[in-house]
Amino acid sequence: MNRTVDRRAAALATLCAMSLMIVLDSTVVAVAVPDIQRELGFSPAGVAWVVNAYLVAFAGLLLLAGRLGDLVGSWRVFLAGLALFTAASALCGLAPTAGLLVAGRFLQGAGGALAAAVVLGMIVRLYPEPAAQARAMGIYSFTQAGGAAVGFVAGGILTDALGWPAIFLVNVPIGIVVWLVGRRLLPRETGLGLRAGLDVPGALLITAGLSLGVFAIVRTGESGAAAAAYPGIGGLLLVLCFLIRQRYATRPLIPLRLLGRRWLLIANAAVLLVFATGMGFQFVNALFVQRVMGYGALGTGLAFLPTPIVIGLVSLFVAPRLTGRYGARPVLIGGLVTLLAGLLLLVRLPTATSYVADMLPPLIVMGLGVGVTIPAIIMLAMAGAKPVDTGMVSGFSNTAQQAGGALGLSVLAVVAAGHTADRLEAGAVAVDALRAGYTRSFLLAAVFVGVALLITVFFLRRAPSTSDDVATPAAGSELAPECHAATRQGAP
Repeated sequence: MNRTVDRRAAALATLCAMSLMIVLDSTVVAVAVPDIQRELGFSPAGVAWVVNAYLVAFAGLLLLAGRLGDLVGSWRVFLAGLALFTAASALCGLAPTAGLLVAGRFLQGAGGALAAAVVLGMIVRLYPEPAAQARAMGIYSFTQAGGAAVGFVAGGILTDALGWPAIFLVNVPIGIVVWLVGRRLLPRETGLGLRAGLDVPGALLITAGLSLGVFAIVRTGESGAAAAAYPGIGGLLLVLCFLIRQRYATRPLIPLRLLGRRWLLIANAAVLLVFATGMGFQFVNALFVQRVMGYGALGTGLAFLPTPIVIGLVSLFVAPRLTGRYGARPVLIGGLVTLLAGLLLLVRLPTATSYVADMLPPLIVMGLGVGVTIPAIIMLAMAGAKPVDTGMVSGFSNTAQQAGGALGLSVLAVVAAGHTADRLEAGAVAVDALRAGYTRSFLLAAVFVGVALLITVFFLRRAPSTSDDVATPAAGSELAPECHAATRQGAP
């Protein structure tokens, strides 16, 4: 028994290590964006592609990766993704031009998608017991928060000391070690076999659709809404073609029985909004700290450090207990309210911002909110998934996370740039205009959270019924252990 527990813990540690690399990568890039822009000659709007190329590839390929995990085995897909992510990190670190860096970031996103798409499903299978699963999800969230904490500081140190290429090259030795350990420890399952079908055209359609959608948003900020009309319409048409493809494909990435689950769609709409807030806020706030408060790369990393520490402690020690006692939905509502309060406090930041008096308290409040929100919302998104569907449901949830991140970052960046330009035209000094633009983005992020809160309160009131092919707790249940017990039993 102890040997089984130890092996499960070691497998969980391997999965979390890859998640650490993914989060580490996103946070170190946020700190290094000004240096990358200056050295490779990105335009103010174009530099967003350093982040968005990764997010678009990640979001677009997650569904394909989830299905691939069901067909050939999650462990194979995880290791393949880890290998690609590690190789692409080396390419990014050695990239001499902006175009090659963006290409490397796209490949990084593809590798991250392969690995991340199967992680949640593997954790659910490793820990089917409700209490153990809640603890495992807490550890997973803690790892992500830890990666953020390490990433902000490490990104500042590496960028100041060795230059921005070091933030990518640091992934290479970590990736090699994790791959070797994972190959030995991860549980192996055979999968359904490739003959069961793989929808590559569907994956290409959704990736291209998301890419055009993000391009349209960025184009709006650069040249106005008229210039963004054609790529925006093109993106919508490609997404529509993807949905039609899923209707008629022999082996779709998202079976109709999943697309017909009202709970799954609504829960992941909330997931999309929460992650749009998180990724967009992280990008915009890094710019606020550097351009309004005048901090360097290392100072920015240190300024961000308290938030992921709070998130990690709450997600590891507080969130599992609250979820086990009250259920995921009440905990999620409380977390969203707390997160909303923190964002609204940041909207009031003055131009002469004091970090200790003005910024730190809202960041800590946000950390408390995120620390309980992320584990709870992930559990809700995975609720009731049958073992055979865990790869697809995990991929769908991760797609919502990354698509939300890409869209949220683009929207908040465009809003900040647009409002800043308006203030400059009205005669405001540069620093005041920047403050106004960034705080307007904080307000929009608060709107995202408010909508997610309304969705949770009014549309996630009870678990899905068995007719929806998922588990059904008793009426009024808040998706506490009953839902996960049904998942363990593979309830239809």
